[in-house]
Amino acid sequence: MKLAIAGKGGVGKTTLASLLATVYSNDGNRVIAIDADPDANLALALGLSPQEAGSIAPIVEMSDLIEERTGARPGSSGMFFKLNPKVDDIPDRFSLRKGNIRLMVMGTIKGGGTGCVCPESVLLKSLLSHLLLEREDVVILDMEAGLEHLGRGTAQAVDAFIIVVEPGKRSLQTAEAISRLAADLGVKQSYVVGSKTRDDSDRQYIVENLPGFEVLGFINFDPSLAEADRLGTALSDAAPKAVAEVQKMRARLEAATASKT
Repeated sequence: MKLAIAGKGGVGKTTLASLLATVYSNDGNRVIAIDADPDANLALALGLSPQEAGSIAPIVEMSDLIEERTGARPGSSGMFFKLNPKVDDIPDRFSLRKGNIRLMVMGTIKGGGTGCVCPESVLLKSLLSHLLLEREDVVILDMEAGLEHLGRGTAQAVDAFIIVVEPGKRSLQTAEAISRLAADLGVKQSYVVGSKTRDDSDRQYIVENLPGFEVLGFINFDPSLAEADRLGTALSDAAPKAVAEVQKMRARLEAATASKT
């Protein structure tokens, strides 16, 4: 499975990404978890220490690697560089491993905007293309709302876009915008996961206000998730109810994607 998780900032994307990575890895799958959100904190959600999290250099900040593979330094302009750099060794060399999970941090391209054609952008997109098209691992992308790292070819290789929402109008508007972006990239189906819901009225609000989306389930508000964040422990260890719900989401997701292939 290749999964891209997106949504408005603060809705719980990283919570879902970490729990999905754990659920898949607990079943013996090799998982590559990719933090592609500028506010990178997937490492801590997976239970890595602050020291371990700080040791993971974002790929986009590895200037020597980018120059070695593309032939140009990051931030350079008006230069020729390779559009198909070698990337197949990067996941194993520049990731941090926890059990069956390998964590990579992409980082943010400074300047140039979403359509930037620069050495760092080319390397990231080539790397994602390799992960999604050529690796047999489960790949889980913790994305920002703009989906800037995905090109048309790589987006079509994603088995599912999962948009995380909370019960609020701004979150739902962002979900609709992400769905349109995904559709523009050739993705035919986006799924929704509700987050921070407290009762049936919150869950009903999400379902009724996103009528064109298939809702996979809900990660209900759970104080133990916030407590795990404060203590720096793995979210999966702190919230067994959330893990159980994500296991159900996985089953629904796999059934839904199988029916569309």
